[in-house]
Amino acid sequence: MTLDLWTYRDSLDRTGQDLDVSGYDVEATDGKIGSVDDATYEVGESYLVVDTGPWIFGKKVMLPAGVITLIDPQEKKVFVSRTKQEIKNAPEFDEAAYKEPTYRERLGDYYGRFPYAL
Repeated sequence: MTLDLWTYRDSLDRTGQDLDVSGYDVEATDGKIGSVDDATYEVGESYLVVDTGPWIFGKKVMLPAGVITLIDPQEKKVFVSRTKQEIKNAPEFDEAAYKEPTYRERLGDYYGRFPYAL
């Protein structure tokens, strides 16, 4: 089975327009990294933009939907299958180009190389 990084996992049964995760906390495998600033739900092009607050000096990061392992609506949390360091080392979020195919390809190449993406 190959994972499409830009599509929500089948196991996430409440994704889509009916569940807005904006404002939810985002938890890496080793702790909180910030909160969801924006989320998209287009098939094959879904992602989260996360405001890291003071953790990475107020920067934003973009996470492909495929790295999300769980959405907990009661706790208002999104869990991802990456460590804080892996997220911090990702290509820098580019506000002007984050919707461009070349940026998304670079980001997909980065996140796709980690072995525990499932």
